[in-house]
Order: sequence, then structure tokens, then C-alpha cells
Amino acid sequence: MACCEPELKAEAPPAYRRVLIAVLLINITLFLVEALVGWFSGSRALRADALDFLGDSATYALTLWALGQSLAWRLRAARIKGASLLLLGLLVLADSLLAMTNGAPPPGHTMTGIGLLALAANLTSLVLLMRYRQGDANIRSVWLCSRNDAIANVAVIGAGLAVMASGSRWPDLAVAVAIAALFCHSAMAILRQANAEGRGEGSGCASC
Repeated sequence: MACCEPELKAEAPPAYRRVLIAVLLINITLFLVEALVGWFSGSRALRADALDFLGDSATYALTLWALGQSLAWRLRAARIKGASLLLLGLLVLADSLLAMTNGAPPPGHTMTGIGLLALAANLTSLVLLMRYRQGDANIRSVWLCSRNDAIANVAVIGAGLAVMASGSRWPDLAVAVAIAALFCHSAMAILRQANAEGRGEGSGCASC
């Protein structure tokens, strides 16, 4: 049995579509919250996490579209998602490197509070998506996005506590760079699985 089975075919059940719509709305809301707080607080980690929510929102919307398409179009959608994640990772990395030259520490309590809110939202998404965590590159990318978000949220919470304890901006920047690396790692995993499925090697699961 292939490690990605059972796969969802193009005609996904209505319940899966409803779950995708729910997590899409959750991610759009958290993107707006973290983007605003990250901008005004100066936290690179929150800004990186906000971009993560934005990328996930695009991923969920593209997955909804791809569910009713042919295999060729679903593979194209997965490759677009992988390339988009890679681009976001590079943008976050560039922003973090620029911030290393100057800037004051962001408010650690704000980082921690928003991180906890984001973690609750992502854990809710993970519970909703649990039964669909295996499947083709499009479906697996949805699971990877939510899982990575939860990991990033824990890192943001830790960075906020470290900033409060040390008064330094470096924990914030370190987490932003780590989130950028997570973006790039997941992007490559999605692209590898999409390419394998395009060659008829669907049994090779992307691993993250």
C-alpha cells in the first residue's frame, strides 16, 4: 500500500470542501491580525508568521479550486503552491537579514499573546484537517501548511518570552529566520511530491 493512501480523488467529499473553507477563513483572519500587530510592534517573527497565514490562505483557496480539476491541473496547482512558499521563505529571510543591522526589541508580551492566539487557531485547523492529512500533493500541502504554522506559533511564543527575559531583539530575528527555513523546506517537499506524481510515482510521500 502506498504511504500516501488513502488518496482523495478530484471529486472530494463535500465535507472536505467545508473544512477547507473553514480553515481558509481562520487563516485570513489571523493573517490580518498578525500583519497589523507585527507591523506596529516591529516584530519580524510576527510578520513572518503573518506571511505564513497569507501563504496558507492562498494554498487553501488554490486547493479548493484544484479539487475539481484534472490531474494535470492539480499538479500545476501543487507546483504553484510550492513555488509560492519558496518565494515567501526568501522574502522573510531577506526582511530578517535587513533587520539585523538596526532596530529595537519588539514587545515580548505582545509577541507571546498573539502567538498563543495564532496557536489556538492553528490547532483548530489541524483538528479539522486531521482525517485528510494523507493524500496527493495538493491535499498533503494543506496538512503541511497547518502543521508548520503550529510549529511556528510555538517558536513565536518562545521568542516573545525570550525577548521579555533578555531585552534583546535577537530571539525575534532568530525565529523569523527559522520560519523562513521552514517555508523553504516545505516548499521543496511539496515540489518533490508533485514532480514524483507527475512521473507516475505517487507512492512517494513528501516528508517534512
